[in-house]
Amino acid sequence: MITSEQIRAARALLRWEQKDLAEASRVSLPSIKRLEGQPGALSAQERTIAAITEAFDAAGISFLADGATVDGGIGVRLKR
Repeated sequence: MITSEQIRAARALLRWEQKDLAEASRVSLPSIKRLEGQPGALSAQERTIAAITEAFDAAGISFLADGATVDGGIGVRLKR
């Protein structure tokens, strides 16, 4: 499960604005804003989360699951 914090971090790595993510994922801008505004795990339909993660994957972002980082937390990174 990805979090709103990871979404904002991923956008920052790509220097994307919310509208860029909306265009890349084909998820409405109001939905992106709502999802990013709620802390923690994304509260959305699976197809919405899949569209967002697929857009980030195509742009070179990997989401790190709980325990996958050095300190055991969650995160994002750019693929090589």
